[in-house]
Amino acid sequence: MNYIKAFAPATVANVACGFDIFGFAVDEPGDIVEVRRRDEPGIVIMDITGDEGRLPRDASRNAVTVVMQHLLKKLDRLDVGCEVTLHKNMPLGSGMGSSAASAVAGVFAINELLGQPFTRHQLLPFAIEGERIACGSAHADNVGPSLLGGFVVIRSYQPLDVFTVPVPDSLHCTLVHPDIEVNTKDARYILRNEVSLKNTISQMGNVAGLITGLMKEDFDLISRSLVDVIIEPVRAILIPEFNEVKQAALDNDALGCSISGAGPSMFALSKSRLEAARIGKAMQETFELAGISSKLHVSGINKEGPKLLEKR
Repeated sequence: MNYIKAFAPATVANVACGFDIFGFAVDEPGDIVEVRRRDEPGIVIMDITGDEGRLPRDASRNAVTVVMQHLLKKLDRLDVGCEVTLHKNMPLGSGMGSSAASAVAGVFAINELLGQPFTRHQLLPFAIEGERIACGSAHADNVGPSLLGGFVVIRSYQPLDVFTVPVPDSLHCTLVHPDIEVNTKDARYILRNEVSLKNTISQMGNVAGLITGLMKEDFDLISRSLVDVIIEPVRAILIPEFNEVKQAALDNDALGCSISGAGPSMFALSKSRLEAARIGKAMQETFELAGISSKLHVSGINKEGPKLLEKR
């Protein structure tokens, strides 16, 4: 093959109580990458759309191409040459896994171009390197679900141990992105280095409860467990009207509502698409009362992950 066009989905990381260990994929938005072979060795970024000129065009500094370079080096295929075009379909600093979607689309595309030498799980360490270059932290709670699909748990980073858990088919996500930006590095900087024993115990209970609720399709348990007593209270100050928007979601039958990733996007979970749409409308209206515009995405849990759009 000489040409690959691939899509990788946005993600919701942390999922309230699961800081850096939980994440799930949504149907949209997502990033699209086009990769075309060229005669000369090396990877060249031909164009990036949708980023307002903010992302580096240097292949050694962009998440979409850094992951490709790592993969080619691992295969000892530095003779391979590629031209890359990245289409950004979500805002930078959105809390929806923007850099992860780029990294996953890139590593998925180059793997397809070379005839799938790696499985999806084997691609994960390469995708993580895209996060390292993009935000300085090699975390997997966005790239994991974007690459593997579904609801992902990162049990350990050393060694890397990642797996998916089943979720109810009717579970839906409301994802609202207010027209503001939160820098991931800043959102990590404000976190406390130490956590009280009381909060640790509470958070551990919620983590266990959420996983059990998902696997048993117990919506009441899911709702009781979508509580974050460690990260959300600190990061909420970065999102105007956070408490009001969260309450609007809960008043409209959301199982729970919290910050998506580092924010400013907020997510809610519910038992149907109809409920998810109603919750999204209420959340958007609350932001609008404060003069903040927003975009709404309603989705089931995306179990597919990246997909091939075109090859030739």
